[in-house]
This record gives sequence, C-alpha cells and structure tokens, in this order.
Amino acid sequence: MERFFKPKRVRSGESSNEPNISEPVQNQSCVELNLNDIVSDPGLRKSVEKFDISLRDHVRREYLTRGPCQPIGHMYPKTSFGKQHRSFQDSWYQKFVWLEYSISKDAAFCFWCFLFKTQNKGGRYAKDAFTNTGFNNWKEAMERFNEHIGAVNSCHNDARIQFESFQDQRHSVSNVLRSCGREIDIAYRTRLTAALDVTRFLLKQGLAFRGNDESTSSSNRGNFLELFEWYSQRNTEIFEVVNQNAPANNQLTSPMIQKDLAHACASEITSVIINDIGDNYFSLIVDESRDSSVKEQMGVVLRYVNKEGRVIERFLAIVHVSDTTSLCLKDAIDSLFAQHGLSLSKLRGQGYDGASNMRGEFNGLKALILQENPYAMYIHCFAHQLQLVIVAVAKGNIIVSEFFVYVSMIVNLTGASCKRRDQLRQIEHDKIVTLLDSGDIISGKGKNQETSLARPGDTRWGSHYLTLLRLSSMWASVIGILGNIQDDATTSDNRGMARGLIDRMNDYEFVFALHLMKYLLGITNDLSLVLQQRDQNIVQAMSLIDTMKSQLQDFREEG
Repeated sequence: MERFFKPKRVRSGESSNEPNISEPVQNQSCVELNLNDIVSDPGLRKSVEKFDISLRDHVRREYLTRGPCQPIGHMYPKTSFGKQHRSFQDSWYQKFVWLEYSISKDAAFCFWCFLFKTQNKGGRYAKDAFTNTGFNNWKEAMERFNEHIGAVNSCHNDARIQFESFQDQRHSVSNVLRSCGREIDIAYRTRLTAALDVTRFLLKQGLAFRGNDESTSSSNRGNFLELFEWYSQRNTEIFEVVNQNAPANNQLTSPMIQKDLAHACASEITSVIINDIGDNYFSLIVDESRDSSVKEQMGVVLRYVNKEGRVIERFLAIVHVSDTTSLCLKDAIDSLFAQHGLSLSKLRGQGYDGASNMRGEFNGLKALILQENPYAMYIHCFAHQLQLVIVAVAKGNIIVSEFFVYVSMIVNLTGASCKRRDQLRQIEHDKIVTLLDSGDIISGKGKNQETSLARPGDTRWGSHYLTLLRLSSMWASVIGILGNIQDDATTSDNRGMARGLIDRMNDYEFVFALHLMKYLLGITNDLSLVLQQRDQNIVQAMSLIDTMKSQLQDFREEG
C-alpha cells in the first residue's frame, strides 16, 4: 500500500490528498504532462526548463521517484587515451550518488544539476558537460567529478540543497496527514484502494473511463464514476469514506486522478514485464496502424523465454510515430528501449507485417536493426506467409478463383437484408426440426445451433473455410432462399442473379470445387490456428509445415 500513498499536488477543483491551498482557478494551467517525455537515459532527456512552468515540479517528482540512471553491470565501451583504454566504472556510483550514465552517449551526467540547474549567487550556471552534453573524459574522471562538486557555494551544492529540500517537501505531506490522525489515514487508503480496484477492472476489460456528461444530474456519468458509485453502494466500509462522505478536495475521482491511476497500473505492469525479461534475450514484434483520431501508431510486443522455460509474449507499448518510414520507426524503437532500459544487443529476433516499409531488404526496419545487431534474426510470421501462399494459389487457378467469386455472390445476395437473413434462418430451423423428428440427427449441448452464412474476409482465409462449412451444411436452405428471391425479388437483376446462382450450385464443377477447397482449407486452417498460438516455437512450426506438405502431396498423388 505504501506505493499507493503518494501525495500529489494538483490544480484547484481536482482531487488531492493535500489541503486545499492551490492557486485561484484563473491562474492555473491546463497543460498536462506526457509521461512519454520522462526518459531514463540522461542523454535523451528533455531539460526541465523546456517543460511548462506549471509542470516542472511534476517532472521533478517523476524523476525523483525513478531515481538516477545507473545501469550497474552494463558493458561500458572503452575509449582510447593514448596507449591506455579507459571506460566508465560502476564503483563511481557509490562515491558520487548524484552520478548518472547515458548508454546512448557513453557519457556521465549529474542528476541533481539536471533537476535543479539554476544560477548560483555569483550568477554562474552548472557546467553543460554534466547537464546537457555529458562528460566522457574517463582519464580525468575523478578529478573532474570533484571539480564539479566544487566549494560550498558551488552550483552543484546549490542543486543538492534544492534536491534535499524538495524531498523534505514531499515527506512533509505525509507528516501533515499523519498529524491529522489515524482515521484520516485509513479513510484515504480505503478510498484510494477502491478507486484503484475500479481502475484495474476497467483496464482489464478494456472499457472507457470517461462519459459524455459527468455532471451530478447526468443519468450516465461514465464507467469510472458509475462503477465507483456501484462499488460503494455494496460495501459499507467504502461508502463511509467516498463521494459525499469524503472531503471535497480529496475525492480521488477527478479526470487527472483517473489518468494517474491508469498510468500507475501501466507502469507497474511494464515494470513486471521488464523485470521478467531481466538480462535475457528477447524478440521484437512490431505492427503499425491508425487510431480513431487518424494518428499513426506502432504497437510493440516482446517475446521471450521466462525463468520457467515458457515462451511468453507480452504487449509493451503503443508508440505514436510521425510517419511509417523505416528511420522513423527505428528512432521510435530506440527511444522506447532507452525509456525501459532495454538493450538492442539483447535482441535475437524481429518480426513485422507485410508492408514494404516494414520488411524492405535494404531500407526497411529489418535492415536497419541488422546493421546494428546482426544476431537479430528476421522471422516473417508463418501464419501470415501461409495466408499469402493460399491467396496466390487460389488466384492462380481460374476454376477456384471463379468458385470463390460465386460463393461471395451467394453470401452477399442471401444476406443483403435482414428479411432474407431471417428467412434463411427460418428455413434452416424448419429443416433441423424435421430431421430431429425423423431421428436423422440427435440433439445435445452445443449441437444444431442457429447459424447463417459467414462473410469471408479477403486477407483471412480461415474465414473462407468457415463460409464453405456453413454453405455445405446449409445447402438446401441456401437454395431455398435463392428460390424465394427468384420468385419474390422486386428487381429483375436480383431475380436473374438468384436463378443463375441456383443453376451454378447445381453444377458439378461448383460442387466439386466446394468439396475440394473445403478439404484443402481444412488442412491449412488447422495449421494456421496452431501457428498463431503464443507458445509456438520455430522448431515445432517447421515440423508442422512439413507434415502439412506431406499431407497435401499425398492427396495430390493419391486423391
């Protein structure tokens, strides 16, 4: 619970665990902090002065929570100084607690001066070598570190004093709450735990937090507020410390608090994933897409073997990218790795979708990563490759290609309106009832369920297999609904199309193609489902592909 009990300064009108001493509303800023700007690597950081003035203390708190970047155990590169080779040393962290190391720049920085870089009494600033550019003259490291500390009134010591005062300021909030009594402390923790429970539930279910109208008179204030209210109504302990029973400035239900709780859950989950990977090898899976606001985004998934020897696949982040060129995607991945302390040298596999900018031989992301790490083997998704092969083969045979054109026409015509779909379901229902009465089929759990023709997708040939299964099982019902369309359709085009499709379905070539493709797609569909399993490995995948090829070859030779 201690990690949940962190006071946070907020603007007027928002929930907080501090007394209501915020500034007037007209003087407040609506700028929000983007946590993606908080980067662990000091060489990639944005200086505190570049943030909005209303966010700077928030930025300092975020960095203070994470602490200085000290990648202990990292293989520091050696730099030549004449005949000698020097590098950064882990032992320096113990002597200089403010010291940070940037993997991207191979340079040292000062954590205190980064957070509180101000003019000292003499009007001088801390040296840029330890705040902006970085220091990497390892031959004179100890001398320059001590020189950076300087005298009592140096810029570094001024930053140290401000750093310690800032820490005391954070601790003082806890002291104030403690002085108010144990009951307030327990009430706050109960309220926070309830808000966190609601947050975790919404995140797990993938539901939106906010509502269109969150006023007290609204009948639906959004999932978070409504679920929070529902939760309190069923738990007396929670009801006594939330909503009208909680201080007006400590409700823990404001939009900012909701975002903070969601970010806290995301950070906790990400931390568990990174710790589970540890210093082991991992693979990278990337795909790009657009969200509802038409912004290019890149989804990043990590695949690795955990300590129990199980293959684990974990979603890491969604990263906004300005475009989907390979260089832009590579920069985004580098920034993401730096943010989470991952090293590209530990990458042993990479996989992307089929777009040219993702898999280009020379300019693609694959080539850029291989230039930096030749051990990051590129593996094209086997299930995707299987789909591409099936599409190419199907389009290459005129009989099969024509067959699927007619199948699409049948599905479209019989499902063109709710009336036709209902008629198809009713005809199929009457057929099943007749077969049950005659004893030709038996009833049971999960059997003889209401169904309809499934619309096939252009890029998912597993959906074509389902369509053929439905068409085969509903053959008489489909011909029946086509007959109804032929007799009752309002347009001559639909009547003519229905008659032509009936004739086509009664044709031997169409029936032969149906059974042939149903058998072949049944084989490939089973393989496709197995290849999409998260715990699948390349050795087993190759074995399954060989088995399928042998099965298809036997069918080709023996029929």
